[in-house]
Amino acid sequence: MRIALGIEYDGSRFCGWQSQPSACGVQDALERALAQIAGEAVRVVTAGRTDTGVHALHQVVHFDTGAARPDTAWVRGANAFLPASVAVLWARPVGDEFHARFSAVSRRYIYLLLNHPVRNALFAGKAGWFHAPLDVAAMQAGARHLLGEHDFSAFRAAECQAKSPVKQMQRIEISRRGDCILFDLTANAFLHHMVRNLVGSLVYVGKGKHAPDWIGSLLTGRDRTLAAPTFAPDGLYLASIGYEPRWNIPISARLPDLVFR
Repeated sequence: MRIALGIEYDGSRFCGWQSQPSACGVQDALERALAQIAGEAVRVVTAGRTDTGVHALHQVVHFDTGAARPDTAWVRGANAFLPASVAVLWARPVGDEFHARFSAVSRRYIYLLLNHPVRNALFAGKAGWFHAPLDVAAMQAGARHLLGEHDFSAFRAAECQAKSPVKQMQRIEISRRGDCILFDLTANAFLHHMVRNLVGSLVYVGKGKHAPDWIGSLLTGRDRTLAAPTFAPDGLYLASIGYEPRWNIPISARLPDLVFR
């Protein structure tokens, strides 16, 4: 039997998603909890790996098991064995042809940035921070160059293992409420550090170091060394994974309502 789960987690408490020999990954914690419910070892497959310090509002995973349990057992039961910084949101049986990663058609990431002269202690680890004033209109103009299918090599980490740097940016919006700036990006897939590298370069535009057209020149130049440094992971959230309707996978991203209420 194949089971799909939706989970959320505070990435600041882990060394990233992926299982590690020291068992410090989110995957390690989740597999330990699920094994308690299944009565057998469980190996989960994720829609997308997140780095150290990156959070998830709605990660999707699947696993195979011979244990027959009600959906509530995979949710409430697993949560009883998980640390407070990880929670299973929902569970449902899926067909064997469903794959959390390869069946996904889109990924949505949100980056929350506090734009204030003084850092905020209460948002430590939960939001990025930039001290100088940022021009949101300029960043929006720069972001428009990113829409559509492009080679994103200029925003790709050196250790990225993706077979191709070509991705399709389906949506990118930048909005401000008070001191909070929200970067909201959806693509068919993302390269390693791509969102953080994009945010860093857009911040350069927002502070006036470069004109909005600079983003377009970075895309065509495909040179990572010309773009801005990688921004901090603190404000990055995997917000949702998109699937075809036939899979009946819930979509959830609660951060905008929480921050922009």
